[in-house]
Parts: sequence; structure tokens; C-alpha cells
Amino acid sequence: MSGFLVATAVSFGVIFVAELGDKSQLMALTFATKFRALPVLIGITIATAIVHAVSVAVGYGLGATLPTGWIALVAAIAFLAFGAWTLRGDTLTDEERSKAEKTTKSAIVAASVAFFLAELGDKTMLATITLATQYGWFGTWLGSTIGMVAADALAIVVGRSLGRHLPEKAIKYGAAALFFIFGIWLLIDAIAELA
Repeated sequence: MSGFLVATAVSFGVIFVAELGDKSQLMALTFATKFRALPVLIGITIATAIVHAVSVAVGYGLGATLPTGWIALVAAIAFLAFGAWTLRGDTLTDEERSKAEKTTKSAIVAASVAFFLAELGDKTMLATITLATQYGWFGTWLGSTIGMVAADALAIVVGRSLGRHLPEKAIKYGAAALFFIFGIWLLIDAIAELA
């Protein structure tokens, strides 16, 4: 598989899993109860594309200037931390829930602004930065953006059609396990490169 396809596939998988049960997914569900799904998805896509473009620029810049062995070691530690963060769980604050429920602006603008602000410093942004240190920038950006939008679309569809959330424990443990697996994989690569 080419480097672009690997970057896209890995980024899609990591971010899709990281987004499951995340507060952004809860926001998507909340917005979808008030607005039609398509404008909410457009807003999510705009915000995600911007945040992940910034994330990839930061990660790719770091990858170009730092030795790859140390980057892999930092990435491994970051993924292990993301696994622990995922096990801890994520919830909407009362303020975030209120903004999602009470906005009267256009659904696209409201979703874009809310998601942009919610994603700054979130684990999916940090995961995208980490992925961009290891993989090509365009594939990482494309995969991470599509992965996040797909996970949020899943929340909207499942939430609206079934009227309930995805099983939180299964999602939490599955996502954490994948982060731990990626972390261990990167740690083995880092040790091999630094040895």
C-alpha cells in the first residue's frame, strides 16, 4: 500500500475510534435533536477540516525537525496517554450542552463554531498531531477529518433512529484498547530505532 493510503487508513481508524464516546459526538447528537442532520454534518466537517489542518501542520513540522526515534517514543507515550484518557471518559459540561441546545443561529454556523472550540486541545486534535509526525500530511489530514465526521455522523444516525446512545462501556474499552495497541506498536518501533 502506498504511503498516502497508509496515512489515510491509519488516521481514519485512529480518529474514528478516538471520537467514539467523545464529547464532540455527544454534541453532534444534541445538535441533531434540534436541527436537520445535514447542516449539522456540514458544520462538523468545516470545523474538523480546519482543526485537523492546523493539527497536521504542527505535527508535520515537528516530524520534519526532530529525530524520528524520539518522535516515535513521544508518539507512543501520547497514544498510551490517549488510551488512559479514553478509559477516564468524556462528558459534556453544562455550558457545552446549553450552547448546543439553545443556539438560534444557522445550524451550519452554530455547529462549526461549537465543534471548532470543542476540538481545540481535544484528544482527537492531539492524536492528529501525533499521527502527522509519523505519516504524510495530506493522508493524515484526509483520514482524520473523514474519521471524525464519520464517527459524528454515526452518533447522529444511531441517536436519532434508535433514540439512545451507543453502549458506552464497550466503546470506551474498545477505543482505549486500540490506543494502547498503537502506543505499544510505536514504543517497539521507537526502541528499535533508538537502540
